[in-house]
Amino acid sequence: MTGRPVPAAGAPGHGGLDGATARRRYVTVSFLFWLPIGMSIATGVLLFTERGMGLAAIAGFYAVHSLTAAAMELPTGGLSDVIGRRPVLAIAGLLNLAAFTLIGLGAAGWAIALGMGLMGLARALSSGPAEAWFVDTVHAHAGPDADLRTGLARGSAATSAALALGTLLGGGLPWLLGLAPGAGEWSADTTGGLVIPLSVPALLGALVEGVFVLYVLSALPEPPRPRTTLRRVMGGVPAAIAAGLRLGARDALIRRILLTASAAGAALAAVELLTPGRAAALMGTAESGALVFAGLACAGFLCSALGSQLAPLVARFTGSSERAVLTSLGLVTLGLTLLGLTTHAMSPLATAVAVTGYGLVYLGLGAAGPNENDLLHRRVDASGRATALSVQSLSLQLVAAGAGLGAGALPPGPLPWLLAATAVLTGALLWVRRAAPVPPHHGSSATGGPVAAPVPAGPLHDTAPEEIHPHARPT
Repeated sequence: MTGRPVPAAGAPGHGGLDGATARRRYVTVSFLFWLPIGMSIATGVLLFTERGMGLAAIAGFYAVHSLTAAAMELPTGGLSDVIGRRPVLAIAGLLNLAAFTLIGLGAAGWAIALGMGLMGLARALSSGPAEAWFVDTVHAHAGPDADLRTGLARGSAATSAALALGTLLGGGLPWLLGLAPGAGEWSADTTGGLVIPLSVPALLGALVEGVFVLYVLSALPEPPRPRTTLRRVMGGVPAAIAAGLRLGARDALIRRILLTASAAGAALAAVELLTPGRAAALMGTAESGALVFAGLACAGFLCSALGSQLAPLVARFTGSSERAVLTSLGLVTLGLTLLGLTTHAMSPLATAVAVTGYGLVYLGLGAAGPNENDLLHRRVDASGRATALSVQSLSLQLVAAGAGLGAGALPPGPLPWLLAATAVLTGALLWVRRAAPVPPHHGSSATGGPVAAPVPAGPLHDTAPEEIHPHARPT
């Protein structure tokens, strides 16, 4: 969601903030929002297992999250243009606060499912207004030609740092509580079994979300904006969906990109659902498994960031962005295959091979994403760019939900991993035949028609930054 820049420099509605101050506040907001999500990564599956949920039920919980985020992403796309960036971010924080409370205290399946649904809705709402506020504020102070790259890069770095730090905290807290004699038993007895060591990260995340809401309300001033109606915003959703479907139907290159996003969703669903249980089985206890998975997930962030940094180099080395995507997906396929082949092995060598496979999955996904988006942005014009990015995100979320359900229903073993590897391999094979050169776009598709119809409700989410971070989907 990106709003139109305010033309007057130093507009009073933004509190007279200069670019450096706006950048610091944007970085802080990004960090505070993603820190609690990172804290839930290491313990999510293990907490639900400790509550007595089976793997199929856990997959269903994550499907609720993914489907809610996917279903609400387009309807909420223009909401910050209706009521403002700050209220939308505050609502997202309050929804996450309720979600983490339900997940941390909920012992019943319906409470966990409701919490995951609220988290999915918060994900849809939060996908863009902070960045839009930053761009609006910088443009208001320095004009439309002001430098944005530094602030956007630091915001992305803050997101990665929050996820990495949150993952380590979330995995380490239950382990530390387990070292304190009787601490876990005392909290469980005092609360009737609602608070156990594995639920502490989620409850602490709820407190951080409260801080996030207070910071948003106090630190993100914005000017009044021309009002429109929710009816008009919602009325643009069918047109946006139809435009996205037409986009993939008539352009072969964009269709490949959407199918590749679907393959990435299948890979992420398998890794995020199945890896925590393997870590717990390796260590013997859920708390120790959470700590190991926290370190592993943190390494995954680093591999993803490294892959993104190497993406231009991979494109130069292979000769094109298309071949870079093929090579990167090949690494993902190899990583998933290694994870599948070592499912039942616990030897040090097998564990090292599995960890290598895990790193290859995220390294490959990190390298593929920027090259795919390079192709996408050169294929579509401004009127279709947000629609294309939203449909790309929907492709990942919807397939991740279905693949997670499938992986949860399958018997434990190599099969879920190898099926995910097959899905990614199928996506990679789409890039074997090199596409024709992609010219800069000036309003028409390869077929000669417009790329996408303008969305009357206003711009949709530009969700690409989140999708570059594999663990942006909470686990």
